[in-house]
Formats: sequence, C-alpha cells, structure tokens
Amino acid sequence: VIAIGLVVDDAIVVVENVHRHIENGATPMAAALTGAREVALPVIAMTLTLAAVYAPISFIGGLTGALFSEFALTLAGAVFVSGVVALTLSPMMCSRVLRDHDHQGRFADWLDERFIILTTSYKRMLSASLANRGAVVLFSLVILASLPVLFAIAQEELAPEEDSGAFYVLAEQPQYANLQYINYFLDDIVKIWQDIPEVSHSWQISSPSFIFGGLSLTPWNERERTQQAVQAEFQQKLNGIAGMQVFSFGEPPLPGSDAGLPVNFVVASTADYQEVMAVGEELLQAARESGLFIFIDQTLDFSRPEIEVNIDRERAARLGISMEAIGDTLAVMLGEAEINRFTLEGRSYKVIPQASRDFRLTSAELEKYYLRTSSDELVPMSAVITLDNKVEPNSLSQYQQLNSTTLQGIMMPPNSVGTGLEFLRQKMREIAPPYFRDGYTGVSRRFMQEAASFPLLFTMAILLIYLVLSAQFNSFRDPLVVLVTVPLSIFGAVGPIALGFATLNIYTQIGLLTLIGLISKHGILIVEFANQLARRGLDRREAVLESASLRLRPILMTTFATVLGVWPLLMASGAGANSRFTIGLTITAGMLIGTLFTLFVVPVFYLPFTSKGKAR
Repeated sequence: VIAIGLVVDDAIVVVENVHRHIENGATPMAAALTGAREVALPVIAMTLTLAAVYAPISFIGGLTGALFSEFALTLAGAVFVSGVVALTLSPMMCSRVLRDHDHQGRFADWLDERFIILTTSYKRMLSASLANRGAVVLFSLVILASLPVLFAIAQEELAPEEDSGAFYVLAEQPQYANLQYINYFLDDIVKIWQDIPEVSHSWQISSPSFIFGGLSLTPWNERERTQQAVQAEFQQKLNGIAGMQVFSFGEPPLPGSDAGLPVNFVVASTADYQEVMAVGEELLQAARESGLFIFIDQTLDFSRPEIEVNIDRERAARLGISMEAIGDTLAVMLGEAEINRFTLEGRSYKVIPQASRDFRLTSAELEKYYLRTSSDELVPMSAVITLDNKVEPNSLSQYQQLNSTTLQGIMMPPNSVGTGLEFLRQKMREIAPPYFRDGYTGVSRRFMQEAASFPLLFTMAILLIYLVLSAQFNSFRDPLVVLVTVPLSIFGAVGPIALGFATLNIYTQIGLLTLIGLISKHGILIVEFANQLARRGLDRREAVLESASLRLRPILMTTFATVLGVWPLLMASGAGANSRFTIGLTITAGMLIGTLFTLFVVPVFYLPFTSKGKAR
C-alpha cells in the first residue's frame, strides 16, 4: 500500500517539469528531452535516498529485521523500478500524450489558474520568510528542541494490541487449593462472562497446579465495543473474586514475541529471598497506588504452607515402632501414590490408596491414624510425632544468577508498557538498596531490545542518506540543507503520537524511518534546481526563491500522492487495523506537516549553507 504512493513520485516530478516546458512554448518532444534531463539528478538522488533508508532495515537483527526485511526490500525494489521508469518511459509518454496550453481541456485550464494563484501567494510569503530569516531559524530551533519533549510524552509499547476477537484468562490459586476449591471460584468466572453480551463462548483447563482458559468474542460486525474495552470490563469484575488472583490478557502483539502479561519487571539482588520479597512488596504497593495498572502482582510470595513432621525417636523405639512403619502409614494415608491398575469394561483405572477427605483436613486427624507396636498393640500416631507449621516461598527464581522476583501486570488505558516500566524503574531507584538491580523478561524484554535498536537504525539511515546526497551534489553542505526537513517532518509525525492518537511502537518507528526518505525528496527538488539557477549566474536569494516557486507544484503533488497512497491504512478495520493505523498516521501527519514547514524553512537555510561561488 505504501509503495503505491512512492512509485508515482518520480514520474510526477518528470511529467510536471515536461509540462512546464510545454507551457513555455516548447514542442512536446523537445520538452520531454529537456525536462527529463533537468530532473535526472534529483530523480536519481531521490531513488538512492529511499534505498539508503531501507537498506539498514535489511541488515539489522532482532524482531525488527525479521518483520520488516521484506517490507524494506519491497519498497526499495519498487522505488528503483519507478526511478528507471520515470527517466525512460515517462518522457516518452509525455512526448506522445501531453499537449500545449491551447489544446488542453477546461478542467486543466482551471487547475492551472488555481496553481498560478497558489504559486504567487506562496512566492510572496516565502519572500517575507527570507526577509525575516531570524524568526524562521528561531522557529526551527524551537521545533528541534521540542522533539525530546514530544518523545518523552509519547506512550511507548512493543506493538499496539490488536482486536483478535479473543483473549486469555490465567488464575493463581492458593497453594493449599484443591479441585473442589478451584471449581467453586471458576463458577464465579463463568457467571461474569455470561453477563457480557460480546462474549460468545469460553474454554478452560484446570488442575491443582494451574488454571488457564480463554474467551472468544462475537465477530467484529456484531459488536460495538473493541476487545480491549470488553477485556477492561471483564478484568474489573474479576478483581472482585476474593479466593483467587485472576487476570486476563490478549494475544502477543507480534508473531514470535513472548506470550503472557505485557509488564514483566524483575527485581534481583544477592540478598536473600526475604529481603528481595520485601523490596518487591514495597514496589508493588507503590505501583498499585499509582493508578497506572489494571492488575499487578509479584511472583515471589511466602505463601506455600508446609507441615514438618517431627518424630520422637526415643519414644518410638521404646514402643517398638520403626521409622519405616511411620513413613509407610503417612504415605498410604496421605501420599496419593499409585500402586496398581485394574481394568473394568475395557478401561484402565489407577489404584490409589488414601484416607477419605474427612480424615485429611486437620492435624487432629492424625490421632485417628494408628501404628502397631512390637507388643502388637495399636497406638495413635500422635503419640510419637508432632507437627510444626511454617510457610515457604511459592517458588525460588533467579535472574542472571541473582535471587529475584518478577512484577507482572497489565496497564490501565491509555497508559502503555513503556510508561509502566519507566515508573517501576524510577521507583526502584528510590526504594531499593544499591545492591539491587532491575531487569526484564517476556514481552517487556522484547520491548526494551527493540527500543534500543531504533536509534542505531535511525542514525544509520541518516548517515547513508547524507553520504548518498554528498556524492550526488558533490558537496558536504547541500545535504545538510536537505536534511533540515527531517526534524520538521518528525515533529509532524510525533505530534499526534504525543497527543495520544497512537503509541510509539515498532510500526511507528518504521513509519518515522520511511518518512526520512519521503520528506528528503522535497529538499532535493528545491536545492538541486536552486543550484542550477545559481550556476547560471542568478543571485542565491533569487535562485532559491525561483526554485521553491517552480517546485511547489511537484512537491504538493508528490505529497498528496503519498498521503492518498497510505490513506487506506488510516481507514483499516478488523484484524491488524491498529498496526496499519499507526504506520499510516505517522506517514500522513509527517508528510503534511513536514511539507508545510519544508516549503518555508529549506529556502531560508539554503542561503547561509551555500557558498557564493555556487556556479562551479
């Protein structure tokens, strides 16, 4: 879809330039030759610039490289072919199809009149901008200074959560829970989703060790609310279940990314588990009070009850009771060990000896277990054993060989994973001793890895573009004028993100990268033609004023061609709509606002960045 807008840009530049020569009285054949020759350099520069943008994507590793290498190669190939076609087929078609001003239709005449009025107004405003260069430079510096602020305000995440029509439910039950306990509270969960009209059906897998299930929603055209809205209501009602911790989460935002809760923040230290849990509990309390999370909890918890059996060996010896007899009695009555199988009506069943449930509820039931002494008498087991109750951690996890606990949670909309991780990171610096460190697992780890790779990717693209343009213009200063457009377009793209219309994620990052090549084409058109006029002896101010005025029409046409090409992404619905919308919004906003700024800022920066001896 993006390639549709890109492939016509080069042809627009050639056709518009040929059309201008025809309007000046040249024959279609002569205009095609002259017009194509004049724009050959900028067309080649624009083609190589876009190729330089997409080249780093093909070589970068990680999830970004795996997802977008085909994207980069597709656009680079399309741009290369469009550049070749623009310099060969397009001039030939112009010589055959285009007509002079006297033979064109009424609509073309009306359109030309509108463009003449627009060009005249633009030239007048640009002349005023050149006369007040200080104000324009100050405005540009303000735009540049605002970029870090906008990036800091923008919500960050790995990828936008899609409406997949289903989400999952995971429950954490107490260590002492059995199937009867679990089924009792599962009935409450079923009653909750049955009251939500968008839920079609559910499934679940339950055992004493884990509970996992999922809810399927009705099709998109049969419900008004999104999956995220339904999930938020469902989670709010789940929080009212007192017997278990139940939370819901959607499918992984990207293929190949880790499943599970989006927030996975690790607290690790060389300290013992009690101290690690204490720091995690304090951090957990701060997170719950912040209001940023729908749900958050830590994995480490001293909640596993354990009963220690202490045997009075001397008394057991006096009674003639062996340790083996005590162990066998406990194993048979409480152990749930399989000792045999039997077949009934073609099916195999396990034989598991065990005391009935009423004889296993409390420690007092041990008085009903009897042991046989050496004198062949029966004595209650409580005569030779005592019980100590204690609590052990539910699990002992380590992170890079350090004792650790992991805070897992779900963000409260409109907050994103980046906001939650930054909050936990800052709070941990305030709360934890210096020998504690943080880390990430799951989706959060993937998010941090991809966020760290984007600055490198962005820098590589800028460097490659600068080198390509330096070779094309035979100058190290002209590319700087062209690249002035980059922060202006980035401002236009990040503005809607900072306002909450999207998040800064892997798709918007690729959109920003694509935007570098797209917006640089405007600067190339202005600077290259201004250089041509300067070499003909025209004053630099008049050269850039004339160049910007003559290139206004192709700049606007290429801008709207690109915007219309990505417009379907903004209108997308159904599966994958959120991802398409974010990349479409980035390119559209960046192109529109960046083009507006470029038309006035590039000519202003052209004057101080170019030498007087431009007619080299």
